[in-house]
Amino acid sequence: MTKAGLAFSVVFSTLAGYLLAVEDWREISIVTLIMLAVGGYCMVGASNAFNQIIEKDLDSKMDRTKNRPISSGRVSKNSAFILACALTVIGIVILYIVSPKTAMFGAISIFLYTSVYTPLKPLTPLAVFVGAFPGAIPFMLGWVAHTDQFGIEAGMLFLIQFFWQFPHFWALGWFLYNDYEKGSFYLLPTRKKDKKTALQVILYTIWLIVVSLLPATGYTGRLYLSPIAAVLVLAAGLWMLYGAIQLYRNRTDKSAKTLMLISVTYISLIQIIFILDKFLR
Repeated sequence: MTKAGLAFSVVFSTLAGYLLAVEDWREISIVTLIMLAVGGYCMVGASNAFNQIIEKDLDSKMDRTKNRPISSGRVSKNSAFILACALTVIGIVILYIVSPKTAMFGAISIFLYTSVYTPLKPLTPLAVFVGAFPGAIPFMLGWVAHTDQFGIEAGMLFLIQFFWQFPHFWALGWFLYNDYEKGSFYLLPTRKKDKKTALQVILYTIWLIVVSLLPATGYTGRLYLSPIAAVLVLAAGLWMLYGAIQLYRNRTDKSAKTLMLISVTYISLIQIIFILDKFLR
């Protein structure tokens, strides 16, 4: 119900943001890392649980979601609601102990995901844009947790994960189009698997590459990328752009699934590059 795989990837982003914020490895606090991991997991788990409560009837119509605990009837909505509320309180309290601003952004993320993004999903493709905001918070959350400030560095981490979500989610929405259609979800920008949608995937991938390379310019505060690391980040971006171009050329479910898998690898890869670049240079 908390979608552990997704939650762990979000936690990884949060911890990556924290490691990028420390000025020296001796500043790293294992206690803070554990609290961020637990608080972050609770935050994502609560959002996913609330989402499944709201979408119970729609989830039961789709193959990929019909066996979820709530939609399958294995867990009642009341029990799920109690769990979601408990995770919300526990997560926010833990994040507040880390820093008040961290808790604030965690609470904003839960609110946007459950109260804005989820209700919009059956209504408009703009839900993807709205959902990109809570989805982009985890990477910058780690930076805020260490500094208790939202400056240009945290803003850059936010932008990287913000732009990444469009090609990632549209690729997912493309190859799962028929299943999403059963639940009345039309989340591609044109509502169709067409050239215009594929073109937008390319454009947002280009924006992602540009944003990811901005730290190499030296104008993003303490968030800096060395020339060698910038080349690696560019190479990863071009790999993802190649996947987006292949989707535009072929417009097949296979190309979309390939791009989705590339995107999942890409976001973790560049986070690792940023971290290694920081501590090895």
